[in-house]
Amino acid sequence: MTFPALTAFYAAVFALLYVGLSSWVVAGRLSADVLHGDGGNRDLEKRIRAQGNFGEYVPLALLLVALLEAGGGSPTLVRSLLIVMLAARVLHPFGMFAPKNSPRQFACRGGGILATFAVIAVAAIALLLRIG
Repeated sequence: MTFPALTAFYAAVFALLYVGLSSWVVAGRLSADVLHGDGGNRDLEKRIRAQGNFGEYVPLALLLVALLEAGGGSPTLVRSLLIVMLAARVLHPFGMFAPKNSPRQFACRGGGILATFAVIAVAAIALLLRIG
């Protein structure tokens, strides 16, 4: 097994994005004077969910891709999965603030989560095919 250097690089990029999302939540809490929860503030609720969604999906995706890379998976596949994941996670918060049922909501939020699901599924299937 080799060190998954490509995934490690993207993991660092994702970590910085997570810090950015977390700071965005903190700034929202400060401006809304909310210590816990969302205080009924819809914008803060959306910020919290964008950050939470990132924290729920990115670690699993990175783990799967890192295992694939470390196990000798195709560098093209690994890089493609990581680029799609990065695009998905950057788009998702923009979709959270799009008007309901708007093209931007479908493209950014919907596209972001569908791309995230695709990365997780493709990485999982690739690992199963390598193991099976």
